[in-house]
Amino acid sequence: MTIACKNDQKKGETAEVVTNEKKPNIVVIYLDDLGYGDVGAYGATELKTPHMDALAAGGIRFTNGYASSATCTPSRFALLTGIYPWRNKNARILPGTAPLLIDTAQYTLPKMLKEHGYHTGIVGKWHLGLGTGHVNWNEAIKPGPNEVGFDESYILAATQDRVPTVYIENDKVDGLDPNDPIKVDYHKNFEGEPTGKDNPEMLTMKWHHGHNNSIVNGIPRIGFMKGGETAKWSDIDMADHFLAKAQEYVRSHKNEPFFLYYALQQPHVPRTPHPRFVGSSGMGPRGDVIVEADWCIGEFIKTLEEEGILENTLIVFSSDNGPVLNDGYYDDAVEKLGDHDPNGPLRGGKYSMYEAGTRVPFITYWKGKITPGVSDAVVCQMDLLSSLAALNGDDQEYGDSRNLLGALLGNADKGRDELMLEASSKTALRKGDWILIPPYKGVFKYDHVNIEIGSMPTFQLYNLKEDPGQQKNLAEENPEKLREMIADYTRIRGKEPKEIEAVK
Repeated sequence: MTIACKNDQKKGETAEVVTNEKKPNIVVIYLDDLGYGDVGAYGATELKTPHMDALAAGGIRFTNGYASSATCTPSRFALLTGIYPWRNKNARILPGTAPLLIDTAQYTLPKMLKEHGYHTGIVGKWHLGLGTGHVNWNEAIKPGPNEVGFDESYILAATQDRVPTVYIENDKVDGLDPNDPIKVDYHKNFEGEPTGKDNPEMLTMKWHHGHNNSIVNGIPRIGFMKGGETAKWSDIDMADHFLAKAQEYVRSHKNEPFFLYYALQQPHVPRTPHPRFVGSSGMGPRGDVIVEADWCIGEFIKTLEEEGILENTLIVFSSDNGPVLNDGYYDDAVEKLGDHDPNGPLRGGKYSMYEAGTRVPFITYWKGKITPGVSDAVVCQMDLLSSLAALNGDDQEYGDSRNLLGALLGNADKGRDELMLEASSKTALRKGDWILIPPYKGVFKYDHVNIEIGSMPTFQLYNLKEDPGQQKNLAEENPEKLREMIADYTRIRGKEPKEIEAVK
């Protein structure tokens, strides 16, 4: 493959740009709620992830790789659009009946790659809404992934714990019997349908909070559903099912450049490992599904090898947000944790403004093209749009996405200078080694998930190089840095954080 060096648009860094017709395939492997400390390459010792570790050992392991948000829908929105999720007031955790969050006119990562000759596909979790708000699940479901740039899509609409519990292939429910139509409601149950709250005797998994509506496969869900029996998924087979679809996509499109967004559902709740993985981690279902996901990744990589295209495939591996243990079900995630720490050295977790909410495993791998190593460059999933555009010779930076191709390919040490991070519509600013968390009302900790959210009535300022665990708030003793960070925050957000008068 012919590669030419080219100056990065704004930083003067060298980056590799495709200059001939043999474009590299691009695969984004995206996990759900996988923490910074859940991977062996990031310090996990109690949990074995050999295939994730192999990607890290053969590629670039980023120590400062970020999702844009501490929750799923906003991060996925930013990944595909290159836009900060806080710019869209609807970019929050969506119910299964939400309309499509991404405007069909919006420029997206798959649209950009289609323009450069790629076939585009998504397999796995979507959670970005479907239709216009009044979906008839028994007819064509539009708009959806296919209307925002994907040539092929095989998805679950929202999350494994939300209805509808069916797969959608392109714009139709897979396996639907037209004589058994699907009905979905997030406010009111359908007459005569059992629920987790009222029918505990029917459950194979006990709910802890929030997950006590319709029962499917013995598991209580969020939301109410009736019908669609032949189309309902088997939870324990979901990982295998998505793997097979991802492998099928690769085999079908191996003779043309392709982009595959392979969005695994693990380790989001409900954690339902296949029986062959039950007990594999010693940590209960959460650990078991991480082991299962690792195996799926290994099998997927093996498929790329068998089809002779691994050397021509750029792989980006990451997670949509940080970890959570008890997220709605009793599944021994807390009780069997042992010495494992999903956060690694970081503070917080899913839903949190602290680092463990958004700093996640982030690996780039391209066999024979990327020299293995570790990078401290600050990179964000949102930057894939502009960076992969640059890989194809397009120097334009789209939206909030930055061209970090040099850093992603291991040719440059420098990443982002600044990055606004989001958690439940609250934002924090990272700039250099510093992070600013403005004052926010609300609880400091979500007791039901045992995670520090980080809301405090005063400014928080941390030096992440010296204090990655964010234990020492330097706001009072470093007023100059605080004022500088507030000014930068105000410039990016277009508004001053609350209580700014206290430090003027």
